[in-house]
Amino acid sequence: MPATAKTCSPSRRSASTPLRVHRSRRAFLKSSASVLLLSGMSSSLLSACGGGNLDADQPATPRLASVSNFRDVAGAAAGYPTVDGKQMRRGAFYRANALSLSAADAVTIDNLGIASVYDLRTPGEIARVADILPTGATSQALDVLGTSDFLAPTFDTAGAAVAFMEAQARGYVTGAAQRVGFGELLTRLANGAGAQLFHSSAGKDRTGWVAALLLSIANVPLDVIMQDYLLSNVYLAQSIEAQIETLRAQNGDAAATIESPLFNVQESYLQAGFDQVQTSYGTMTSYLTQGLGVSQATIDTLHDRLVV
Repeated sequence: MPATAKTCSPSRRSASTPLRVHRSRRAFLKSSASVLLLSGMSSSLLSACGGGNLDADQPATPRLASVSNFRDVAGAAAGYPTVDGKQMRRGAFYRANALSLSAADAVTIDNLGIASVYDLRTPGEIARVADILPTGATSQALDVLGTSDFLAPTFDTAGAAVAFMEAQARGYVTGAAQRVGFGELLTRLANGAGAQLFHSSAGKDRTGWVAALLLSIANVPLDVIMQDYLLSNVYLAQSIEAQIETLRAQNGDAAATIESPLFNVQESYLQAGFDQVQTSYGTMTSYLTQGLGVSQATIDTLHDRLVV
């Protein structure tokens, strides 16, 4: 589904979702030490959608034509505010899709001083599209899926494709390899020196989950975490459209409609992951410490690096 203005609007309760489910989610988030829900704060936070003023001490995060989903985890303006009255620190952590950097974009990204790159893709994905690293950056492959390759199956309906994406998000919480991989990444991000970047193929699913975890640790409101997640539809709009049009040309309109949910992000994908955290661990803190094996000291270090 191509990006629309809806991706920059606060998420709203679906008429088909029972109110008790949302109350349950709200209770879960309020009981968690990391992810909290604060309503009414998300209307002017995402400057990538046209609002907000840049901090005079922090230049704008560059838009990279060759790596379209490259962005600062802290947001595009002065940094996302947190529920406890603080603000995220820009320039510490970056997220992206595969680093197929053009010569011009390579020069641009070199100016950010990125010291480490964490590649969350499978070996098969890495073999198909190799990273072009920022000058001076080290690279570490962390296959968070624990498989040799990632190729989506074929589907009979768009609903089946949506269900697959939601299952992938739940697997980030329940899968043994995923828990080991994400836990190792968070630990390395906490202990690494300098600015750091993590990425997957499109920078929207595995990368989107990690970004949501970091925003959770920073105590960013849930509504803002969701909007930040949905911004992949904005950053990847041209890529999404191109993939759908290619599929349509090759296999027809029906195939393009069925598989289009694989190319974008939807609120239900991230919500499936959060719902699984609640089901499996009760709180986000328990998922981080018990599920991912991240120590409280590491969480505290990440928080200090994420928040001004």
